[in-house]
Amino acid sequence: MSTGVQESETEAQESEAEAEESPAQAQRMERKRQRAEQRDLQEEAKAELGDADETIELKVFRYDPEVEGKEEPRFDTFHVPYFKGMTVLDALIYARDHFDSSLTFRHSCRQAICGSDALFVNGSQRLGCKTQLSDLDDPVRIEPLPHQDVVKDLVVDMQHFYDQMESVEPYFQTNDTPSVSDLEEQRQDRENREKIKMSTRCIWCGACMSSCNIAAGDNKYLGPAAINKAYRFAMDEREGEDMKQHRLNIIEQEHGVWRCQTQFSCTEVCPKDIPLTEHIQELKREAVKNNLKFW
Repeated sequence: MSTGVQESETEAQESEAEAEESPAQAQRMERKRQRAEQRDLQEEAKAELGDADETIELKVFRYDPEVEGKEEPRFDTFHVPYFKGMTVLDALIYARDHFDSSLTFRHSCRQAICGSDALFVNGSQRLGCKTQLSDLDDPVRIEPLPHQDVVKDLVVDMQHFYDQMESVEPYFQTNDTPSVSDLEEQRQDRENREKIKMSTRCIWCGACMSSCNIAAGDNKYLGPAAINKAYRFAMDEREGEDMKQHRLNIIEQEHGVWRCQTQFSCTEVCPKDIPLTEHIQELKREAVKNNLKFW
């Protein structure tokens, strides 16, 4: 009887041990499968290299706080085939598709319109879809935008940037809301349109905010993009003097236009060539006029 009881207890213990080991075994098997899959992708990539003009070395920032063993930031190296006209985004997509499917980054339109693929490439803020590999030194070092919280790899948390943009009320407002029967087209003369034209080109990529030393040290600073958006509406003749006054009050705050030190870093990195620093300085002049009241 005792032998039978001991055997039953032993079997139960072995079953419990197997149950405890199964999650770990499953993880090991999954990692093994992923490595095998990556090897296959690399072999396919090597086969394609024969048609390429040359290869480009990418050093890509990696960070994943949710995966054990990947919590510490590091750089992974990828060698991708180079073809004429290839962009940084093209290279990242190739690396993800052929070497490591876990490589994470944002992109959408691939036409420098959506602003989702702003990156820190070879020490400067750039759009991945707009930046030609032929214009960069090899190896190409790709990092997430500085001064932003990294979510994973090249993806940063843009919520603070969006909050700053929203704080300047980036939408058209009039002094009075007319009734439906009184609605009329609000015309804008050509001269005024030319004045604000460049400010309307902002694609909310966050490159300017990332390059700004003031924003890096002052988390409450509105930032170049938000101030530029305020400029776009404050200088629009259709908005009305009362609303212009309201908007100037927003950007005159302690963490508004007066924090800008005119370093032009935002203007230099803007992918749409918006003269951000000039717009900020013009709003400073408008703020002075607004306070002195005799202009």
